[in-house]
Amino acid sequence: MRSVYLDNNATTQMAEEVIQAMQNSMRLYGNASSMHQFGREAAAAIETARLQVAQMIGADSEEIIFTSGGTESNNAVLSYARDMIDSGSQRKRIITSTIEHPAIIEACRHLVNNGYTVDYVPVDVTGRIDMDHYRRLLSDDVLLVSIMAGNNEIGTIQDIVEFTRLAHESGALMHTDAVQAIGKMDVDVKAWNVDYLSLSAHKFYGPKGVGVLYVKKGTPFGAFVKGGHQEEGKRAGTYSTASIVGLGAAAALVQSTKEEEREHLWTLREKLRIGLLERIPHVIVNGHPQHCLPGTLNVSFAGAEGESILLMLDLHGVAVSTGSACATGSLEPSYVLLAAGLDIELAHGSIRFSLGRYNSVEDVDYVLDIMPNIVKRLREISTR
Repeated sequence: MRSVYLDNNATTQMAEEVIQAMQNSMRLYGNASSMHQFGREAAAAIETARLQVAQMIGADSEEIIFTSGGTESNNAVLSYARDMIDSGSQRKRIITSTIEHPAIIEACRHLVNNGYTVDYVPVDVTGRIDMDHYRRLLSDDVLLVSIMAGNNEIGTIQDIVEFTRLAHESGALMHTDAVQAIGKMDVDVKAWNVDYLSLSAHKFYGPKGVGVLYVKKGTPFGAFVKGGHQEEGKRAGTYSTASIVGLGAAAALVQSTKEEEREHLWTLREKLRIGLLERIPHVIVNGHPQHCLPGTLNVSFAGAEGESILLMLDLHGVAVSTGSACATGSLEPSYVLLAAGLDIELAHGSIRFSLGRYNSVEDVDYVLDIMPNIVKRLREISTR
C-alpha cells in the first residue's frame, strides 16, 4: 500500500539538510550564555541561525526573538497588548479576524473573558477579510491589529500591506501570524511594515518546538518570559542550540528553494483540485481561487462526513486533515468554514489536503484513484 502524507499544514517532514545540521550541532554542548569557549561556540551557532531567519523574512538580526513556536509568539504579542492596556494606555481595543488560528482566537477569548475589548472582523465566502468593516472598526482607541497572512485551513491569503497601512494610519500596532506563509509566499517584514510577526520552524521542514517572534526595531515590547538575560531580556531560558540551528537551516533552505517549491506545490494542488471536481459530483472548493497558499486545498463533499473520509483515507495510507490540527478532537465543524458562510453539513464534510515539497504527481494520482469510491460509499451509507 502506498503511503501519502498530505497534512503538511499540520507539520512537515524535517528536511535531511536540517537533520544533518542538528546532528552536527549536538556536539556543541556548552551553554550559549556561558563566556568560555564551549559557550561561545554554541552562541556563534545560534547567531548564525538568527541571521539565516532574519534574511529569510527581510529583517535585521537584532529584531529576531527565538521562541518555542507560533503559539508562544502569538500569545506573547497579545499578552504585551494586555500589559500595555493595564499600564494605562489610552488605546484599549484589539482587532483581529474571525478566522485566525486558535492561538489567536483562544488568547483573545481569554482577554474578552477578563474584561478586555476585542473586535472580530468578518470574512466573505472566500475567506478574505471585509476591508470596509475593518476600516469602520479602526479608531484612535485601537492598540493592536492581528491578522494572519495565510489561513491554515482554507489557505486564503490576506493583504497584509493594506491592513498594516490602515492600522498605522490610526496609530495602532500591527501583528501578523505568518506561520503558514513561510516558504509559500513572499514574506518581507520591511515591505509589509508590520510591527510583529510570528513563525514556526516545523511548518517549513524544521524541528518542532522552536519558532520566532519578529519585533520591528523601535517598536515597544516587554519581557514575556522572565528569569534571565537571553534574547535581550525579553525571553529568558537556556537556549536549545540544536533546535535553533535546525530552524536556521530550514530558513536557509527556504531561501534557496522557495520559487521552485511554490511552482511545484501549485502544480500539484491544481491537479488535485481539477481531478476531484472532474471525478466526484457535488464538490465545493473552499477558500479564494487565486489569493491562496499554493499547497492548501480545502474541499467539501456533500453527503459525506469529513472524519469518515479521513479515516477511510488513512486505511489506504493517505494522511489528511478535517481542519486545523490544533482543533483535533472537537466534534464541532470548522469555525473558519462557518465564518466564510458554509452551511454546517458542508463544513462537516470538509477535508484539508495540504501538500509539501516531498509530495509527487504519483501521490496525487493515487488520491484521485481512491477518492471517488470512498466518497460514493460514504454517501450510500448516509442515505440508507
